[in-house]
Amino acid sequence: MTTQFSFEFYPPKTPKGAVNLQNVQQQLAPLNPEFFSVTFGAGGSTRDKTFETVIDIQKRGVPAAPHLSCVASTKENIRSILHDYQQHDISKIVALRGDLPSGTMSAGEFRYANELVDFIRQETGDYFEIHVAAYPEVHPQAANFNDDFKNFKRKVDAGANAAVTQYFYNAEAYFHFVDQCEKAGITIPIAAGIMPITQYSQLFRFSEMCGADIPRWLRKRLENFGDNREAVQEFGLEVVSRLCQQLLDGGAPSLHFYTMNQAAPTLAIVKNLNVSV
Repeated sequence: MTTQFSFEFYPPKTPKGAVNLQNVQQQLAPLNPEFFSVTFGAGGSTRDKTFETVIDIQKRGVPAAPHLSCVASTKENIRSILHDYQQHDISKIVALRGDLPSGTMSAGEFRYANELVDFIRQETGDYFEIHVAAYPEVHPQAANFNDDFKNFKRKVDAGANAAVTQYFYNAEAYFHFVDQCEKAGITIPIAAGIMPITQYSQLFRFSEMCGADIPRWLRKRLENFGDNREAVQEFGLEVVSRLCQQLLDGGAPSLHFYTMNQAAPTLAIVKNLNVSV
């Protein structure tokens, strides 16, 4: 059975970054990705760049899945974006609540991602394959697991087709989340989010922001390497490769890599896996 992969990029800010991202896509395309997703800045701050990147990906033969965050947005704005994507035969969407832009007080016409999913369905029927976020280790703003899980179920009930998790380094968190989904009658595929480890300070900063847990044993080992980036990358490759194999062996339907617009770390992990591509 062929293993499914998907890969996340962020919109490049410079012409050089755009060329780099095209090279990254070319390197990852032979893995037959289910899709390449492209992030969307707080309050739609990267809307145009996201759109340009998505259209370029689609032209190159891999399905593109733009992120669409709704907070601080209006129904008319979201309606316009959906129409533009339909005009360019984009049929996948990663529907997110998103973060309020700095200095913004109002959440706009949408408060939660389930409202966005429901709006997409109202506006476009079944045209879009809608992917939503899942948090095996609980969303950082959620009061507890039960509240967070209810939020996730609302997105599924609103019409989500699939989910992608926040990255994690504890496979049991993922398996527990999937078990809870099965008990609740949720049957959509849940891709496991994977963040390659290439630099500890960057990983720590990202994890603080998004609520992803770095297990104590892993944090201590990474801290011991100090500024030895090569050692961090070698150890990180071993840890994340083992995690991915454990997830696939345990039944994860696919892996979604947060690439940070780099191909090499992800390719090295996939090369270590006992999979068919």
